[in-house]
Amino acid sequence: MGLEAVVDPPVRRGSDYAQLSRRISEAGLLERRPGWYAVRIALTLGFFVAGWVAVALVGNSWVQLLVAVVLAVATTQVAFLGHDAGHRQMFRRRGASEAVGLLAGNLSVGISYGWWVDKHNRHHANPNHEDEDPDVGAGALVWTYEQAAETRGVGRWLARRQAWLFFPMLLLEGLSLHVSSIQAIVGREPDGRFRTPMRHRWTEAGLLLVHTVAYVGALLLVMSPLKALLFAAVHQGLWGFYMGCSFAPNHKGMPMPTADDELDFLRKQVLTSRNVRGGPFVDTALGGLNYQIEHHLFPNMPRANLRRAQPMVRAYCEEQGIPYAETGLVESYRQALAHLHEVGRPLRG
Repeated sequence: MGLEAVVDPPVRRGSDYAQLSRRISEAGLLERRPGWYAVRIALTLGFFVAGWVAVALVGNSWVQLLVAVVLAVATTQVAFLGHDAGHRQMFRRRGASEAVGLLAGNLSVGISYGWWVDKHNRHHANPNHEDEDPDVGAGALVWTYEQAAETRGVGRWLARRQAWLFFPMLLLEGLSLHVSSIQAIVGREPDGRFRTPMRHRWTEAGLLLVHTVAYVGALLLVMSPLKALLFAAVHQGLWGFYMGCSFAPNHKGMPMPTADDELDFLRKQVLTSRNVRGGPFVDTALGGLNYQIEHHLFPNMPRANLRRAQPMVRAYCEEQGIPYAETGLVESYRQALAHLHEVGRPLRG
């Protein structure tokens, strides 16, 4: 799959998805929201810049560790903007979307926008599919009994205890995203081809370099090396933790279809996704990802419209007899951890 941002699937006249899509379109929920995004971008970037201004003003003080906590929140909110840009929720034109994605991802946060879009496309195409979705591939965590059985050494030790280690391991998620971004930009196949398709490879590399130099330089300029190191550990650890906590409720513990399951697009997306209930605070804290079902059905839908689409989608699923999963935030984590614990059960016998 190329690097086109995820778009809504082709609609077959008469399909269950086509009927829902017509209702959503007629309600105007697929129309862009430039004014809303202008305000959101201004507020988010203002928050992010204010965090770095605070770093400069606080100087060589242990109070910087508190600033690192606030900046971790701001960094995650910037990453949510990159996510929306990748789905072309802000702009129809690819160029404008890519510009925001590169500035939010590579320059501000320090992750490769092109790598993320390629990975995220594959996730959206086949969510929770063990062989197709990179988010449930075997790695530090395992998601199926088969993956657990194939673990060895440290991997098996982790798999036995992964439900208990899940949240602590999220503190390393930020580092993992940085490393994966670099690997995606420079990694090649044995025949010399780049492993990950990327439209602006060298621009991305340059922006990541600028980000790294500016990040390290800014910290060392205003604080001692020890405080700079601790600041980076807190900032990067909590940013990764926040990111992981934002994505974990969406699919973990939901059904995992295989090649033998014949699901149409509507059921493939709804049955594998979980919504998280909450008001405006949850919407902001999770970047709209709490409306995961609606987001997967209409990935181009502006974030501000997901809340309005949710009752329409839920009612339609009830009409079609399709289970619609929705729960509270804490319960969503409980379900995800229960799944991880169950997968590791055979290894504890």
